[in-house]
Amino acid sequence: MQPVRKIMIDLIVSYWTPLIALALAGVVAGFAAGLFGIGGGAIIVPTLVYLFTVLGYQEWAMHIAVSTSLATITLTSIRSVWSHHKRGVVDWAILRTWGPWIVIGAGVGMSVAAFLTRDGLMLTFGLLGLVCAAQLFFGRPNWKIAEDMPREPYRAGLGTSVGILSALMGIGGGTFGVTLMALCGRPIHQAIGTSAGFGLAIGFPGTLFAIYWGLGQEGLPPFSLGYVNLIAFAFISLFAVIMTPVGAAVAHRFDGQVLRKLFAILLVLVATRMLYEAIV
Repeated sequence: MQPVRKIMIDLIVSYWTPLIALALAGVVAGFAAGLFGIGGGAIIVPTLVYLFTVLGYQEWAMHIAVSTSLATITLTSIRSVWSHHKRGVVDWAILRTWGPWIVIGAGVGMSVAAFLTRDGLMLTFGLLGLVCAAQLFFGRPNWKIAEDMPREPYRAGLGTSVGILSALMGIGGGTFGVTLMALCGRPIHQAIGTSAGFGLAIGFPGTLFAIYWGLGQEGLPPFSLGYVNLIAFAFISLFAVIMTPVGAAVAHRFDGQVLRKLFAILLVLVATRMLYEAIV
């Protein structure tokens, strides 16, 4: 126990600034997970990219960020969907029928991400984020592509796509799930609450694939399991899980349109930063 304790003390003394940043990222990510149903990935990914770049791991910074974000989303999604369930806005039938396809998509998405460069992942994150933000900000409640969620075979294609795109960005299913459910006539609060559950179907398989593809890679930071950094995962998860129910409680006090616009603004800020990093 003594060597482990000494290692932890030395770690905190040497890296107290990044650890504080990780804790703050967890607080904001957890709050965002409950408020927007996005699993906090839109906060976690850019934070980790910045931290690991500063620490000298620029080559793998984006891969670590996406992978570690998916690992934390596994926990925050459970917390978030349960908080929304207690308010009666989670459609469990959607989660049961869409979940398997999202799981498949998440595995495919992380396999693709493993072979993309850092800039390629950043461009993907930025462009997809801007597309979703535009729909959420400028969209109207009467904009619908269907009266209800699609069934087979469309469900298979759309569910797999949600998994692929979310895994590539290191985010929960909220970014695409909320948009899809809103366009299919579901109320925004139900879309947020149900899409929070997509995060588990994305985060768990995505994490497993991230670990597999990252094993044996050289130049990864200490305490990494594949592309998942365990220190970042622990700090972010701890604070995120605490804050998720707080965000969920606040979400049910907001008007649906206000939530959509706040969600869109958050995505624009993050996506723009990612595009800038990839291009410059």
